[in-house]
Amino acid sequence: MKEVDTKIIAGLMKNSKVSDRKLADSLGVSQPTITRRRARLEEELSFNYTLIPDFAKMGMEIMAFQFAQWKPEAFRTPDQQKEFTERINEYIADHPNLIFISSGQGFGMSRMAISIHKSYSHYVQFESEFAEKFGKYAIRRESFLISLKSDRISRPLTFKYLADYIERTSSP
Repeated sequence: MKEVDTKIIAGLMKNSKVSDRKLADSLGVSQPTITRRRARLEEELSFNYTLIPDFAKMGMEIMAFQFAQWKPEAFRTPDQQKEFTERINEYIADHPNLIFISSGQGFGMSRMAISIHKSYSHYVQFESEFAEKFGKYAIRRESFLISLKSDRISRPLTFKYLADYIERTSSP
């Protein structure tokens, strides 16, 4: 990837609404170059333009990071795997407050999810429902809760900082 492409990505991560002309001016290249490269990058990297609101101002109180370790014996047969996949996909479709789910490694866990909740009671209800539907698959589950109303958030959720990092680490 060329340095200008990385700078375009970083600029768009900071402000996805920036015009090609303003982005070109800030990067010292022509507007047609930005337009052409942006279109190519959007296609190649599957850009997903979105905004990250201040969830607390929207009435949300909790951001939860959930971690799970699944029982290997629960997935031994193709039928077991299929049943679990169908159940989890249905659960995900019914819970749009689940904003990220992935496999991974750490803390003795193999899956993680991030969810947003209007209140602690909403989170407890969410966890209870999850335990009821998927408890038989889990060896262990843990959560880390963040109060979105806290005055101790040192760095708000935004991709601006990641964009700054990308710019710093991609320069020759």
